[in-house]
Amino acid sequence: MSFADRAVRHASFVVGGVLVVLLLGTALLSFVWTPHSAFEIDVPAKLQAPSLQHWLGTDSLGRDIVSLLIVGSQNSIAVGLIAVGIGMGFGVSLGLLAAARRGWVEELVMRMADFTFAFPALLSAIMLTAIYGPGLATSIVAIGIFNIPVFARISRAAAHGVWARDYVLAARACGKGAWQITFVHVLPNIASGLIVQATIQFATAILAEAALSYLGLGTQPPQPSWGRMLNEAQTMLFQAPQLAIWPGLAIASSVLGLNLMGDGLRDLLDPRLARAR
Repeated sequence: MSFADRAVRHASFVVGGVLVVLLLGTALLSFVWTPHSAFEIDVPAKLQAPSLQHWLGTDSLGRDIVSLLIVGSQNSIAVGLIAVGIGMGFGVSLGLLAAARRGWVEELVMRMADFTFAFPALLSAIMLTAIYGPGLATSIVAIGIFNIPVFARISRAAAHGVWARDYVLAARACGKGAWQITFVHVLPNIASGLIVQATIQFATAILAEAALSYLGLGTQPPQPSWGRMLNEAQTMLFQAPQLAIWPGLAIASSVLGLNLMGDGLRDLLDPRLARAR
């Protein structure tokens, strides 16, 4: 069967793909339409129940919850794309370099990756906040730095497997250089695994951005953020639990969709699993 036929039959990929399309569609929709302004404060209308005017009600400042959720998706997409892009750009390059050069170069790259692992996104964000102040850019840089060693390790391990293949040995015997082999033979053969890992890291980035915003280190007011919505709702969990439920569901569904799609892509892009199906 073709890739499209197998994809339609893969329940995990279909469910994850639908959730991811909804996330992307919501972010795109926010640029052209929202039920109300996400920045409009209407204190007399605070904590209203769901109605025809406010589909999910209003928060403690009278802002429409649906509008906050729609506009807040922009930050999740932006952080995910840019942070994963930083991780893939630097991490894959370092991993391929380590696999191609071996020796002290590989040892240096891997020890740098080990050192970076000692500074998770939260700790990096705290250090960057102390220097540059909190903000969306701080979250992106912190999460991006954390993604670099992840992609470096994965690309290096996968590249080592390709370098041991017979067709790579034949290419070396024909006089092809290390970089030519890397870009012509190695990178195309590890691309599928990197794509799968990118979807998983995308989900991790959304979760990390929400955590940083919850702690006040990420997106700053008045820009809406799912994590900061949770922070603002914690003092009214018993009075208005919906203020925490809706952003929590938005984060959970986005992370779930990306993880399901990543699992589906892993099955679909792996030739051995494809043959088994």
